[in-house]
Amino acid sequence: MIYVVEFPRQGRPHAWFAFNRDDFVRKVRATRAHEGWVIHEARSVRERLADCGTDTPDAARTYAGLLDLARVHGWDAPLYRADHVLGQGVLQAEPVDAFDACVGALAHDLKTCRVHLTDEQAIAALQRDPLYDPDEGFYAHMALREQLIAMDAMEEDI
Repeated sequence: MIYVVEFPRQGRPHAWFAFNRDDFVRKVRATRAHEGWVIHEARSVRERLADCGTDTPDAARTYAGLLDLARVHGWDAPLYRADHVLGQGVLQAEPVDAFDACVGALAHDLKTCRVHLTDEQAIAALQRDPLYDPDEGFYAHMALREQLIAMDAMEEDI
């Protein structure tokens, strides 16, 4: 189980969960898409140019950057784009993990966030991370605690 606590710039922290990394990626993609921003994609130069319609007279000038990437990496090598990690519109040949890209997208509009990959990590953070201090971080503490109880990761101590 993955537990996420979001700390918005305004308002109270809130928590949610994902069953696994794939579920996390699906949920972030469904809720954090911003027009003009790409959370994560891996596509070749050939695929990118096919989508652009490169049959215009000035295509070589318009798509010079993509053509340069094709010369360096080949026409069919995947190029990764993850705007929240690399910068908007940046392409690179080195792989970017979809999960990491989604963590970047999640954190983009927040004051901060915490992603706990296991029940044990979340429980330990609840007990040790100053952001979850029962006094100073009361709402964050309660949000994560309630999520852990709801998922039967810990018992409610009354």
